[in-house]
Amino acid sequence: MSSPPLRHAVVTGASRGIGAAIAFALEAQGLRVTRLARNARDGIIACDVTDAAAVSETFAEIRRRHGAIDILINNAGRAVTAPFATASVDSLRQMLDVNLIGAWQCTQTALPDMQATGWGRIVNIASTAGLTGYAYTAAYCAAKHALVGFTRALARELARSEITVNALCPGFTDTDMVAGAAAQLADRSGRSLQQARQSLAAFNPQQRFVRSEEVAAAAVWLCQPEAAAVTGQAISISGGEILT
Repeated sequence: MSSPPLRHAVVTGASRGIGAAIAFALEAQGLRVTRLARNARDGIIACDVTDAAAVSETFAEIRRRHGAIDILINNAGRAVTAPFATASVDSLRQMLDVNLIGAWQCTQTALPDMQATGWGRIVNIASTAGLTGYAYTAAYCAAKHALVGFTRALARELARSEITVNALCPGFTDTDMVAGAAAQLADRSGRSLQQARQSLAAFNPQQRFVRSEEVAAAAVWLCQPEAAAVTGQAISISGGEILT
């Protein structure tokens, strides 16, 4: 009996936080994993997902090195906070570029591989900000809502294939991004950093931050053959903050 094919996964934003956790978790399942991030380092390939030419060139090189892409984890993202009255249109463009257009370009580049082999998994790392609204994050929420909409539309388009498209929507997760948000909140409000962290963790009914490994476990499950009937979903990982 022949053994099943070795799946090849590409993870963007894989240098730290949720992306790194997902890459490690997929490797632990025996997958071949290619890590991408804005800056190259040991085991990580540099790729600016907002640059269409860079995405095309990088993915072509990935194929030459490791073969067709079976799984794409669109994790690269960025958040900014500002009162809407002072937020610039440029900040909105920046949020759309990295959180939506980056995922769009990576998906459009990887999808032909999946269609050629007749199997694929696309997991977009969105946020609870793609399911609800938070004060002072209008641009980020708009971009993550758009990512969820993209996920649902593409899932419908590919529903008759064996390619699924889903979004994971973590609440505040214990990552560098949330550490930065807490620091900004502390600076703006005059609270201590610990108080600012506690106020963010309090959004979660479990009164804690989500762990990157918890998001990674959900991503691994969505990539399993047994998750074939799950597509077009925006799955909240938030300790009950968002009930869908």
